[in-house]
Amino acid sequence: MKRILITGGAGFIGSHLCERLLKEGNDVICLDNYFTGSKDNVRHLLDNHNFELVRHDLIEPYYAEVDEIYNLACPASPVHYQYNPIKTTKTSVMGAINMLGLAKRTRAKILQASTSEVYGDPAEHPQREDYWGNVNPIGVRSCYDEGKRCAETLFMDYYRQNRVRIKIIRIFNTYGPRMHPNDGRVVSNFIVQALQGKDITIYGDGSQSRSFQYVDDLIEAMVRMMDTPDDFTGPVNIGNPGEFTMLELAEKILHMTGSRSKLQFLPLPADDPKQRRPDITLASERLGGWRPVVTLDEGLEKTIEYFRRIIEK
Repeated sequence: MKRILITGGAGFIGSHLCERLLKEGNDVICLDNYFTGSKDNVRHLLDNHNFELVRHDLIEPYYAEVDEIYNLACPASPVHYQYNPIKTTKTSVMGAINMLGLAKRTRAKILQASTSEVYGDPAEHPQREDYWGNVNPIGVRSCYDEGKRCAETLFMDYYRQNRVRIKIIRIFNTYGPRMHPNDGRVVSNFIVQALQGKDITIYGDGSQSRSFQYVDDLIEAMVRMMDTPDDFTGPVNIGNPGEFTMLELAEKILHMTGSRSKLQFLPLPADDPKQRRPDITLASERLGGWRPVVTLDEGLEKTIEYFRRIIEK
């Protein structure tokens, strides 16, 4: 049994990770301030004696004796991270400093949940880990983009200077049950709008593309990454290389939900990437042949069913 700390553990991805690590017999501390996370996401785990839920804001230090740390805490959708951009940057940067300090003191292994947003609006396609990105450092998205880039810097410097055992993954668009219905991300937006019979809002002409990864595939990769040898730090792209335009996604969701919603085209937000697709060669090589196994249709079916239930409540 390992004692594992998950920051942002009551969030969409964090709650699935809590489940997985508890199922493997570990002792899990779930840390969250509930800005975008919710106690409802982990309520079913509260009776598990190996699970501990702590309300805490990561910009303040936290002390515990742990073997591993998964640092997931940070609002990840534009609606939420632009709501309080200064707090978003503080969460990424000060949160990383606090968790790296804890890892240094306890000699714990620590994984940073970074993001494909470090590539910005990429000039290379697909994106490989050795691409440095094309990021606007003063734009409305930079609180998140640059905050995550700075966190990666801190992780590498703690590794080089203090020999802290670090892992860095760059998460590409991920979806699944427990997404926040109002988080502004495209999959949840389209599904909720379709189920409610509202217009499907597409920004730009719908030709911009994304790659969509089901949450179970991400969790598998995270656990495998944590178990890699100490001399392998990453960063590693974790995503599904299948690429779809916004228009293709909208039409697929309309078909799967049986909705009669219409498409509404709105202006493209500032600094919105035109395309995003991971090169996952490194992940496949270093994570035991890991590849996404859940197709977009399979994942959307489960996600639509989840949103049906919460909308009908």
